[in-house]
This record gives sequence, C-alpha cells and structure tokens, in this order.
Amino acid sequence: MVGKDQVKRFTESAERVGATVAHYGTLEDAADFIARTAVGKTLVPQTALTDKFQLWSLLEAAGVEVHAGSFRDAGQLPGAGVTFCNFAMADTGTVVLDSTSEDIRLATTIPEVHFVLLDPTKILPDNLAAVDPMNRLYEGSEPRFVAYITGPSRTADIERVLTIGCHGPRQLHILLVPDVSDDLLEI
Repeated sequence: MVGKDQVKRFTESAERVGATVAHYGTLEDAADFIARTAVGKTLVPQTALTDKFQLWSLLEAAGVEVHAGSFRDAGQLPGAGVTFCNFAMADTGTVVLDSTSEDIRLATTIPEVHFVLLDPTKILPDNLAAVDPMNRLYEGSEPRFVAYITGPSRTADIERVLTIGCHGPRQLHILLVPDVSDDLLEI
C-alpha cells in the first residue's frame, strides 16, 4: 500500500516540473474536471481500463467532446488527450505508459493538454522500484514503446531558450483517483 508520504512526494515532484496533481474521489469527479478544462476534440485511446470504466461515455456525459474514429483524422490539433498510466515514480513525478498503441502515442503527444488518470496505489518510490514492472512490460518478442512523462513537454534546444509545449502538450494534469486499478501492467 502506498503511504500518504509517497503520494505527497510524487505530487511535489510532479508539480516541481510543471505538472498539476489533483485528488478526486471518483472517475466521475475527474471527468467533471476534464470537462471544465478541456477545449475542443479530446482523444481517448481504447485500453482495458477505458473499456472497463466506459470512459468515453463518462466523459461525454460530463460534456467532453470525445473524438470518435481514427486519431489521425482528428484534425489539425486536438485540444486534449486522456489516458490511464501503468504506474508512476514518486522521486521524479514521472508517469509511465505502455504506448505501443499508436493511439496512446497520439493522445499523449499531439494535444495541447494531457490528462493522466492514476490510481495512487500505482505510485512507486523511485525508478529502482520500477525495474520489475518495466521488465514485465518489455517481455515477449514484439517491440514495445514505453513513455516516461515528466511534466509538460519542454525543450531548450532552440537557442537555449526554454520552450514549453514545443514537442508535446503544454499542460500535464495528473488526476489521482482511488480504486481504478492496482495492476502495474494494466492501462
């Protein structure tokens, strides 16, 4: 079980790199926040957890414009992406997602705003604690993509000027929702 100190450490680390972290009692509460914050089309990739919780219906009922169909046909710039994550690391405020699915990669990199739904029980103390789940994510012969996301997209490679949102979302909102899934491989 993850203690309050570990959740606090994760929150402080994530906020230090520009993410916002908020606690919600239910997915419905988190969907209401997303509806108040997201603008335009929202990409929600199909995963085991989106199916389990009927996330598309939940978000649409809250007023979110969920994009149906191919993410490549979503238009010039979708407003938001909503994903679950496999786990997170408290020491860096990083969320980790198996992003082998192209739809997950598109939902986490193209929109201006990325919302990550995270069960607090999936917060690990550090990257050493992530070795076992990472090895399990990479099992098998198929190539895998795994994304480590630490704060909004940022770069300083353009004349050494820090630029937010140049290679991905300008905003990262991590929404802590209990009782979603404690399985580190489930997304």
